[in-house]
Amino acid sequence: MIHWIRAPGDPRLDPYRHVGDPDWLRQEDLFVAEGRLVVDRLIELDRFAIHSILVNRAAHDALLARLSSVEANVYVCDDDILTNITGFNFHRGCLALVTRPAPASIERLADAASLLALEGVGNPDNVGGLFRTAAAFGVGGMLLNATSGDPLYRKAIRTSMGAALRLPYVRVHDWLGELDRFRRRGCTIVALTPQASATPIEQFARDLPRPARLIVIVGAEGSGLDTATFGHADARVRIPIDSSIDSLNVVVAAGIALERLR
Repeated sequence: MIHWIRAPGDPRLDPYRHVGDPDWLRQEDLFVAEGRLVVDRLIELDRFAIHSILVNRAAHDALLARLSSVEANVYVCDDDILTNITGFNFHRGCLALVTRPAPASIERLADAASLLALEGVGNPDNVGGLFRTAAAFGVGGMLLNATSGDPLYRKAIRTSMGAALRLPYVRVHDWLGELDRFRRRGCTIVALTPQASATPIEQFARDLPRPARLIVIVGAEGSGLDTATFGHADARVRIPIDSSIDSLNVVVAAGIALERLR
């Protein structure tokens, strides 16, 4: 149902006064979806329980058909009220509060033909970019270790263009043990690294038996993958680049690797 808001003090908007507070959102089991494209895809997926949606007049007009189909409350207000409530100039005047889903089971990804694994990738732009890249190349899902960022952080969702809402992911706490279990299920564990001693990706792709079930692991820029992770990988693979450059951005590197290996 669509409601028009006339004053910033309207108590129905109290939850939106906390959208910049990750701790409050976690406590309430909520996450924020921001931007017209992301909210449009959120509604289209019909996979999440939407708490409510807040839009300005322009976003209301642009998404009217989609918003009219939502069972949750939709609040419409002027730009100055929106900024007063949230304290942010939200992307294209459109955001939703959504109930955070229960953590997915690792079994959901057990039969995926390919997975992208993130170790220590905390930057939300990189997390979102990796989800978007993985979706673009048909990856079946994502593994995240304990120190990787939250895919349902609003900036990560926005950067992913909504892919973080669509692509299944599991946060893994027994990181090395789970990699070993996937290997026993027939997966080849590929550690992506700029190290000169690693196998060039063209050579690895050429020699890889087909079909192959792959888990491609990427690490944080700078620190890279942990030594123990390399020890649990079946192959260390690099993307040859100009010697004057230390490394590629992790999203770019993952995109090149997934395209070469798919």
